[in-house]
Amino acid sequence: MRLTNRVALVTGAGSGIGRATARRLAADGAAVVVADLDEVGLSAVAAEISAAGGRAVVAAGSVTERAAVQAMVDAATSRFGRLDILVNNAGINRDGLVVRVKDGEVRAMGDEQWDSVLAVNLKGTFLCAQAAAVPMMAQRSGRIINTASVSALGNIGQANYAASKAGVIGLTKTLALEWARFGILVNAVAPGAVNTRMTAAIPDGIRSALVERIPLKRMAEPEEIAAVHAFLAGDDAGYLTGQVLWVDGGLTAGA
Repeated sequence: MRLTNRVALVTGAGSGIGRATARRLAADGAAVVVADLDEVGLSAVAAEISAAGGRAVVAAGSVTERAAVQAMVDAATSRFGRLDILVNNAGINRDGLVVRVKDGEVRAMGDEQWDSVLAVNLKGTFLCAQAAAVPMMAQRSGRIINTASVSALGNIGQANYAASKAGVIGLTKTLALEWARFGILVNAVAPGAVNTRMTAAIPDGIRSALVERIPLKRMAEPEEIAAVHAFLAGDDAGYLTGQVLWVDGGLTAGA
């Protein structure tokens, strides 16, 4: 198998893309540490991996807390002796217009909406990459795969989310430059619309309009994003670093 003898850490693994990625990496032979705040989801995905003959360790915690992140990395190195792959998948959204004026009433995006999204999506990516880089530097090898989004290009009602994902792209390119000399490849995947718990709340009318804008005329399944993660984690992507792969059904092809 492609990832035999590799060890991966996947954040946000309790559901959606993270869950699909953990299962895919395990199916390709990697031992996987699954991390999330959703302990029920983590137990379920770990059980699925084990039932399929794979190896999985649960590490519950928040990517916004340095101690919790270090515990995730330690779970990999203490149990399996190394860490080869980090998939920074944990993310949240708290949508809203920056300022909205209706009937003379002014409403604005609140500090909690801004701070929580930047904390998970951008700071969490930074903390996890920073912690994972230490054992990877010692090994002189590693793969870090960050999660951006087509929203990094701008999206109405998602100033906080767009800013966090644009920041992930800048962080990805900088880490790729800093860590290439250690054999650590750093790339980002920028999904478009994916059928996950996060997108399930989109009203039907908005969903239909979104799908109509996508050249392939459908949303992606989590397993399709997981397949790109698996590619970046494997040897076939050995000369790829500092890049953003737009996995969006052609949505940004004309951008």
